[in-house]
Amino acid sequence: MTIYNFAGFWRRLIAFSIDNTIIIIIFSVLSIIAATAYVLGAIFSNSDAWIADLADPTSSISIMFISCLLYVVTIISYFTYFHGTTGRTPGKMLLGLQVVSADGTPVTFGTAFLRAVGYFISFIYFLGFFWAAFDKRKQGWHDKIAGTVVIIREPQNNTAGISIPEHPN
Repeated sequence: MTIYNFAGFWRRLIAFSIDNTIIIIIFSVLSIIAATAYVLGAIFSNSDAWIADLADPTSSISIMFISCLLYVVTIISYFTYFHGTTGRTPGKMLLGLQVVSADGTPVTFGTAFLRAVGYFISFIYFLGFFWAAFDKRKQGWHDKIAGTVVIIREPQNNTAGISIPEHPN
């Protein structure tokens, strides 16, 4: 058995900030593609109707709703994909962190999805994220919902943390 320490609040926050920067870039690219498609569609159709459509408040609200929905889908997809495949997002890779199940086993796609959805509960006044700073196992609310922990991937020589059996590679 190898002992891994639980990742602390600040290290996790930095990894999360890196991941959010990447998500914003991905979302920006998707938004530019969607806006370009919208404008090109308007140019090659009736442009007078397009201008009137932009002035309509219900149309603007619809565009904002679709944009927010696209952002939520981007966040959930990003974290579900990376946590479901390796347990490590690019931000976590850079900081040597990994998400594992509370028993030390790899995270499944279902667990990764549940954890990603749990982020939105943790966003309530950011309490779910700050919770990790005071929790014994350094779990945020999204970790508790999904039954996961975040570990420092380098093994430690102490007994504080989680034991993970060695798997032959």
